[in-house]
Amino acid sequence: MDSVIVAKGLVKKYKKFTLGPVDLEIPKGFSTALIGANGAGKTTLLDTICGIVAPSKGEVTYFGEITDIEEGETKERIGYQAAQGMYPMSWTPYDVAMANKLGFTGFHEERYWELCKKYGVASEGEKKQTLMKMSDGNRIRLCLAAVFARDTELLVLDEPGSNLDPLMRDRLCGQFREYLEEGDGEKTILFSTHNIADMENVTDYAILMYDGAVIESGFVNELCERYVLVSGERATFDKIKRSLLVEDRNMSTCFGFAKAEEKEKLEAAGTVVETPNLQQLCIFLLRYAEQQNS
Repeated sequence: MDSVIVAKGLVKKYKKFTLGPVDLEIPKGFSTALIGANGAGKTTLLDTICGIVAPSKGEVTYFGEITDIEEGETKERIGYQAAQGMYPMSWTPYDVAMANKLGFTGFHEERYWELCKKYGVASEGEKKQTLMKMSDGNRIRLCLAAVFARDTELLVLDEPGSNLDPLMRDRLCGQFREYLEEGDGEKTILFSTHNIADMENVTDYAILMYDGAVIESGFVNELCERYVLVSGERATFDKIKRSLLVEDRNMSTCFGFAKAEEKEKLEAAGTVVETPNLQQLCIFLLRYAEQQNS
């Protein structure tokens, strides 16, 4: 697997939170989702990877050879979008365009205004409406228009869909697919989310985080095949309890989550065994991590 980012032993320490040590690889040419509950460390990891904050320990390698994100034209190759935006609240869409035009040689102003119009956030040359007067969703749309208007090889987006309505999230997914297709295997997306439901269809590779640590990672199909969902009667579940990682019970039926290696044993006991989708997998794995740390 060709990797666009490789992190080894990455640690970032704060007074009340520690990220890592984290070892991970972001596969080149795919869309990778960094998934976890609020407070899991997703933003800290992205900020550390992108050089917004310095790591306490560890190393990150970019594009197979670069270990200093400030080196050469590395930042030209990476488009970063923070969860809460990146521009002063007094700025207008025009100010955002001018800043990107001055800061990045690969910024296309015409493309930026086309995206602003497509996203319904601003008309060309808008100098009156400030970011302060925009809704949270429109500020994110504006920032996304700016980052997608650049020539980049890697996009790093922190919770890009969190303040967007369902229609705009669908458009964002379309923008993801367009970006990757244009790259023909040379462009990569890394984005974080705490709710995978609306972004599952554009997630090729997933990294799950809990309390500052990576608990699971892999290509989605392979990842889902490592585990199974189980359902059956209460009496049956009493016999297979030790094979389950997570278990739910109601008055008549039980549901569980287990490793795929337990499949034959679970089916032999009379349960219904299915492969989870990504959303189900994430929920149960995070619940299992929470159990292990309680």
